[in-house]
Amino acid sequence: MKFQDMPYERVSDKEAEKEIQDIIEKSKAAASGEEQFQVHQKYYEWSKELDTMMALAQIRHDVDTTDEFYSKEKDYYDEIRPKLTKWIVEYRKLLYHSPYRSFLEEKIGRVAFKNIELELKSFDEKLIPLMQEENALTTRYDKLIAGARIEWEGEELNLSLLRPYLIHYDRGVRRKAYEKYSQFFSSVAGELDELFDQLVKNRTKQARLLGYENFIELGYYRMKRNCYNQDMVEHYRKQVKKYFVPFTVKLHERRRKRLGLEKLSFIDEGVYFPKGNPTPCGTPEEIVKAGQKMYAEMSPETKEFFDFMMENQLFDVLGRKTKKAGGYMTSLPKYGSPFIFANFNGTSGDVDVMTHECGHAFQGFLSGQNPIQEHWDLTMETAEIHSMSMEFFTEKWMELFFGERAEDYRRMHMESAAAFIPYGCMVDEFQHIIYASPEMTPEERKRQWMKLEKEYRPHMDYEEDSFFSQGGFWQKQLHIYDYPFYYIDYCLAQTCAFQYKTWMDKDRQGAWESYLKLCRLSASDFFTNMLKEVGLESPFMDGCIKSLADSLEKALESNP
Repeated sequence: MKFQDMPYERVSDKEAEKEIQDIIEKSKAAASGEEQFQVHQKYYEWSKELDTMMALAQIRHDVDTTDEFYSKEKDYYDEIRPKLTKWIVEYRKLLYHSPYRSFLEEKIGRVAFKNIELELKSFDEKLIPLMQEENALTTRYDKLIAGARIEWEGEELNLSLLRPYLIHYDRGVRRKAYEKYSQFFSSVAGELDELFDQLVKNRTKQARLLGYENFIELGYYRMKRNCYNQDMVEHYRKQVKKYFVPFTVKLHERRRKRLGLEKLSFIDEGVYFPKGNPTPCGTPEEIVKAGQKMYAEMSPETKEFFDFMMENQLFDVLGRKTKKAGGYMTSLPKYGSPFIFANFNGTSGDVDVMTHECGHAFQGFLSGQNPIQEHWDLTMETAEIHSMSMEFFTEKWMELFFGERAEDYRRMHMESAAAFIPYGCMVDEFQHIIYASPEMTPEERKRQWMKLEKEYRPHMDYEEDSFFSQGGFWQKQLHIYDYPFYYIDYCLAQTCAFQYKTWMDKDRQGAWESYLKLCRLSASDFFTNMLKEVGLESPFMDGCIKSLADSLEKALESNP
């Protein structure tokens, strides 16, 4: 079904409760594992309807944050989502303690039961008022950022539409754009501080109500860290500091020389060539059409996927002033449809949507054909491998998007992907510090950020900027507000995606077959097991980061 034709109807919390309680009673009365699994399939139908309606409301709100109807629907789901979580946990607890658990485990897998265990550790009915407040606070943050109105040469722009000027080839234009950018954040600095302070206190209170010392443990359970822990993540970050940061320092130095600058400034971050970054050729419609050609040539599976997306109008990618910032892929499970949301703004980021978000959507399209819905329930570090690796698999077709500057794009992509890993680790360590000491003041948090900048991004110079030089850069990172502890998943995934990059340079077909296998495995096994099964090295292993930095440095030396 085409997206515009998908009917929306608000999920009544009373009706939803009645239906799930009926499923719970039938599950309790099941006389065999087979019978309980048949009831479980009714739960699949219930959750598909629920998830689809909530996704429709979310997307239609995000495409126009001023739409009153869908704004009210978003607020409604923010209010009832914790109640829905309560009923879902009640039902899944029943599965966890089922007398037929061994039969059910055969059907839906060990990972599903481990995830239920983590859900039971992360939820209690007494959290509901705090969860509702948390949802309202993150929605406030999203609206604050989406509501940026920046005057630019007689036009009014939001943050997404300002982006082309932030990476403009003319340094004077960049400086002016960053002044406007900084002025916006300075103008809402008090509200940003207040919002984050409330979020930290709220999440800490939730954790302590469950008996945890702080939010970190609860945050890990919420992120379904089902096969690795804080110590392993900390070890990974230490390896990045020791081996990868020195490599990225060299990358930034190469970039400085290429740009012909005496010193890099924050206004040069994200700029790779003196004549400017490569920008896509053609209109947004032509970019999407080029994407269709690329995926048609890549493989039969990707052709089927992209044709389905086009036929059913499952993209909303044009930048608009009232649209939520950022981009994402989500699913409409009732229709077996992925959906891609983005903000095209005339930069190379428009093509990244065709690669990164389509990586997510391609895997969602494949896994949506799996009748076991627990196998759709990806942990984020796995999900991000699908997207970040697709960015590298598509590089072969960049001439379609960038013409004679395709090689510039490939170089820029490799350098920016590498530079991201230290930044992502910095975001993660920052969150560990913040939630370990929730009583910190806003000023203390900013000082912590500036300290981490020196360790992870020693090249960064914010000059005398009134907002960013005071340690405020992190406040533009929506994950820190909305999705705590998510960001390290990008780093782990990027580490794996680089392994695919070096693999495909030697044996593209072998790398593609491994990637396809990983997409199809979906969430049927644990992250660390699946890496082994498809021939990738775990990012947590000693030597993985050093080996990766060495191989990327050799590749650079051979292509100066």
